[in-house]
Amino acid sequence: MSELVPGGNLPLPEGAVTVRVPGPFDVSALVTDDDGKVRGDADFVFFNQPSAPGARLAGDTLTVEPRRLRAGATRVTVVVSAEDPTTPLVRLPAPVLQVTGADGRALARFAPPRPRQETVLLLAEFYRRGDGWKLRALGQGYADGLAGLARDFGVDVIDDTPEAGVPATAPRTASGTPFGSPAPHPAPAVPHRSHPATGSHSPDPALAGFLGLVNSARSKAGSPPVSLDPRLSDAARAHAAAMASAGRLGTEGPDGVSVHQRLTATGYTYITVGEHLVSGPRDPSEFVEYCLRTEQPRRTLHDPAFTDVGLAYVKGGRSGDTYWTALWARPLTAAELARTVDEVVRLTNRERTGAGLPPLAVDPLLARAAQGYSTDMAVRAFYSHTSPEGSQPWDRASAAGSTRRMIGENIARGQRSPAEVVEGWMNSPGHRANILKPDFTHIGIGFAGGGPAGTYWTQMFGA
Repeated sequence: MSELVPGGNLPLPEGAVTVRVPGPFDVSALVTDDDGKVRGDADFVFFNQPSAPGARLAGDTLTVEPRRLRAGATRVTVVVSAEDPTTPLVRLPAPVLQVTGADGRALARFAPPRPRQETVLLLAEFYRRGDGWKLRALGQGYADGLAGLARDFGVDVIDDTPEAGVPATAPRTASGTPFGSPAPHPAPAVPHRSHPATGSHSPDPALAGFLGLVNSARSKAGSPPVSLDPRLSDAARAHAAAMASAGRLGTEGPDGVSVHQRLTATGYTYITVGEHLVSGPRDPSEFVEYCLRTEQPRRTLHDPAFTDVGLAYVKGGRSGDTYWTALWARPLTAAELARTVDEVVRLTNRERTGAGLPPLAVDPLLARAAQGYSTDMAVRAFYSHTSPEGSQPWDRASAAGSTRRMIGENIARGQRSPAEVVEGWMNSPGHRANILKPDFTHIGIGFAGGGPAGTYWTQMFGA
C-alpha cells in the first residue's frame, strides 16, 4: 500500500476503485472534461444525488469505474466537507482518504495537512493518462467553500431565501439549474440535514443550576469557569442512554461505541477531554457532590484545561437506576495543537538533556508521518505500530518524504496531556529507550482525539 503525499500519484488497476473518508464528513465528486468544468447536474455526485455513470456514492464511500464514466470525462475530483455545514473542518478529525481496489486490496492512503480555515477540501482526483488512469493526492482547500468550487469547476452557487427542504446556499451546475430544482434537469431535492451538534434539544429543567454549582466549585479551586456546549450534552445524552440500556457503567456502550466516539460524531474535536460516568445521584446537586467527594472525579471537575462541559442523564434501564454522563473538553484549534506538540517535544528534550544527551530537532516530514498515524488510529479505531494494511514506522516516514536512515516510533493512547504521555513513555523501558537513544537526532509528534481511547499520540524519531 502507498502512503501518498500532496501531489503524489498512483497508477490504478483496471476495474472499480473505491475511496473512503470515515468520520463526520460529506463526500462528493465532480466529473469533468479536459477543461476542468462540469457539463451539468449529472456531473455532481453528492449525498442526495448519489450516482452518475461510472461513479456511485454510498455513505462515506465513493466507487469509481473509470471506463464507465460518461463520454469525454477525463477527471473525477473527490471533495470532502463537514457533514454539519456550520462546523469548520479544523474542528473535526483530519480527513483520511483510503483507496481500495476491486479485489479488496488496499492501494493507498492519504492524510493531507490538517485544514485550518478551509470549509471544503479537494482530497484527490482520478485522471486519465494515455490509455490508463491514475489517482493524484491533492489536499487543496477553499476557505470560501462553494464559491471556490464555482470558481474552479463551473458550479454556480445560489444564495436565496430557502424553500422548504432546500438550504439557503445550494450548489448548481454551469447549466444554471440548482440541485433540487425540478426543471429543466430533474434532480432530487437537497434536504436540510439535521445534526445533533446544533443543540436542538430543549434544556432540561432538572439540569438547571448545574453550571452554577460547577463553576462555583471551580472558582474555589482557582480554575476558570466552563460553558455548556450542546454538542457535549448531545454526546453525553447518547452515552447515558447506552449505559442505561445495558444496565452498567462503561466508557463503551453495548453498541460498541465509546463515549469519545459519540463526542467526535457530533463534530466537536478536542485537544483534551474528560468524563464522569456515574449512576445513582437523583439530581445535579447530588451528582456534583459525588464528583467533589472522590479524588479523581474532583480533579476532572477542577481541571483548568477544560473550557466546555455537557451533562445528561437517563432514568430507568434494566436496573431502574439513573445513569449520568458528564463530558469536559477543550476544543482543538491549530494553535492548541501546535502548543501541545511543542510541549511534548520540550518535555522529551528535557529528559534527554537530563541524561546528558543532545536535544532532538523537529523534522516536518517526521511530524507529518506522526500526525497522519495518530489521526489514522483515532479514525479507524486501532492501536498498533503496524497499520491494518501492514505498514511499519519506516514505511510511513518514507511515504511522508523522509530519507532518514534510522527510524523509531513511540505510540500511546488515553493520556490527557503532554506531561502525562511523556511520563508514561519514560516509565516504559522500550519507549524510554527510544527517547534516550543517542543515535536519534530528529523528532516529529502527532496527536488526535477520538476513537475508543479518546486520545492517540505518536512520537517518530529519526537519524
